[in-house]
Amino acid sequence: MRLSFVCSVVMGLALTGAAHAQISVKLGVLNDRSGVYSDLTGEGSVVAARMAVEDFKAAEKGITVDIVAADHQNRPDIGASITRQWYDQDGVDAILDVPTSSVALAVNTITRERNRIFINSGGGTSDLTGPQCSPNTVHWTYDTWALANGTSTAMVQRGADTWFFLTADYAFGHALERDAVAKVTKAGGKVLGTVRHPFPGQDFASFILQAQSSGAKVIGFANAGGDFVNGMKQAAEFGVIQGGQKLAGLLTTVIDVHSLGLQTAQGLVLTEGFYWDMNDRARAWTKRFVDKSGGKIPSMVHAGVYDGVLHYLKAVEALKDKDATKVIAKMKETPTDDLFGKGRIRPDGRKIHDMYVFEVKKPSESKGEWDLYKVIATIPAEQAFRPMSEGGCPLVKS
Repeated sequence: MRLSFVCSVVMGLALTGAAHAQISVKLGVLNDRSGVYSDLTGEGSVVAARMAVEDFKAAEKGITVDIVAADHQNRPDIGASITRQWYDQDGVDAILDVPTSSVALAVNTITRERNRIFINSGGGTSDLTGPQCSPNTVHWTYDTWALANGTSTAMVQRGADTWFFLTADYAFGHALERDAVAKVTKAGGKVLGTVRHPFPGQDFASFILQAQSSGAKVIGFANAGGDFVNGMKQAAEFGVIQGGQKLAGLLTTVIDVHSLGLQTAQGLVLTEGFYWDMNDRARAWTKRFVDKSGGKIPSMVHAGVYDGVLHYLKAVEALKDKDATKVIAKMKETPTDDLFGKGRIRPDGRKIHDMYVFEVKKPSESKGEWDLYKVIATIPAEQAFRPMSEGGCPLVKS
């Protein structure tokens, strides 16, 4: 059953005496609110969007912001239906978040047709800035190429040079496997096999047995959220690590690691763009997020939603206009300096910033419940994401 609700941030013009704001914008947070990606995105993305509007002090700048949210249930047909209603009937100007790459690709197409704005934080497929790139879409937080570039390359360089992939059987999993295979091969490694599981999945036993029997040094999980957590737990039950194989999470967040516990997740190598304890700025923002979210720690997707909304509102303020074409152009010409550090939005819509390769701590190394990571590599922004010349984006002139 579809869940949809309106979270309105009502703002008047402070200290101006004007009766109405000059500009009214409506933002739609579209994500998984009840399934495998609900912890990664879900209500936390709505909280992050609200925080961005509050921190921007939109009322004082003559901007009224309404936020609506809906559950796409990880289904492209439902996501497309909500998107059309939001654009055609409800007056939504920009859609945010959208995990599940198959849904993100559908939203990407409709957004271009309706000439609105799509700021993607939750969806992973690098095709959004490749063959399916759009002048109306900004891919903010991460993508499959960046994740594969960080984790796969780092592990092969450390001697883990034979791989077997356990992949979610839909657009995101396919893209993540594709990009990881390319990186493993480029780094001098070999892929011994792959197996694809239904999305979402429940029983991973037969797939893990195939991965074990392959003899690969690394089992790479090309999935995310609940699928990744369940797969990791079953791998632990089968004694994969004790048997000498390593596990790689190709889209793993601090929330997943916390769910697994350090005893199960220790030694796991992963790539993220944001970690709550990485610097003073991240820690201060996280404290506020935790207070507003009922005690939940933010994921990198939540941080991306926050930064994307702020950057969008800055462009609207500078232009005194919400026209999609003008706003996107302004967003691309304005450098970013946010929770991910310094960056920019490229012509293909890819927002670039540093990415980090982390290793999950051993229980003995952790100083607290959420003290989970140690940094093993920092990938500079210009190297963290696929070069524009290699993406195949029709917007980019060779």
